[in-house]
Amino acid sequence: MSANPSPGSPRVALVTGTSSGIGAAVVKTLCDLGHQVLAVDFNPAGETVAEASGAAFFQADLTDAEACRAAVGDAVKRFGHVDILVNNAGIQHVESIESFPEAKWRQIIDLMLTAPFLLTQAAWPYMREGQWGRIINIASVHAQVASPGKAAYISAKHGLIGLTKTAALEGGEHGITANALCPAYVRTPLVDNQIADQARMHGMGEQEVIEKVMLKNAAVKRLIDPSEVASLVAYLASDQAGAVTGSSWNIDLGWTAQ
Repeated sequence: MSANPSPGSPRVALVTGTSSGIGAAVVKTLCDLGHQVLAVDFNPAGETVAEASGAAFFQADLTDAEACRAAVGDAVKRFGHVDILVNNAGIQHVESIESFPEAKWRQIIDLMLTAPFLLTQAAWPYMREGQWGRIINIASVHAQVASPGKAAYISAKHGLIGLTKTAALEGGEHGITANALCPAYVRTPLVDNQIADQARMHGMGEQEVIEKVMLKNAAVKRLIDPSEVASLVAYLASDQAGAVTGSSWNIDLGWTAQ
């Protein structure tokens, strides 16, 4: 393992779920700050997105444990170590518990809870060796509250908060911090796809879904831009955030203020 850079120097970041939305915004932001970034996504089109921001790309199905370890291995092969891990990859399926497919449940849990654990585990020795690390888990407002039709997604996101807190406690003595971001609905392809699913489930029009379901509990009545989430990731990945760990950062338009 090679030594990590001195404080304030560019770091090595691995970001998952990067072909669009939050992940793409995080990759661009970290690259703009001068970090070396490996963008990891199942979609091969993510390579074009990564290259446009100046990042390297690794295609992987993160529901496969070996692919998680291979992603970290690729970052180490390219850059020598891993300093920053942003677990963002996710999917969604909207259906009642009664009819929720078991295969879809397992896929969501594997991608959104097991993969972050395995990626953290694989990156941990490099962060510990350098006595500096930043683990940033993109959770959701649904890591704090629940909504109908999202049993697997909500279970995974609640579990991610537990993983974040445990990593924070174990990482403190090694200079490793772990934090979770909990945004409400962000304007991403994942959310756009949900609108149609929610409309079908609730028997209403798509604009009604945005106004009466997605923004119902929000004080600020708009969807969040991915760049807003990426900006907070950049702070938590910085030297200035060394005292911040084990926290869940709500970017929820006031949803949980009630």
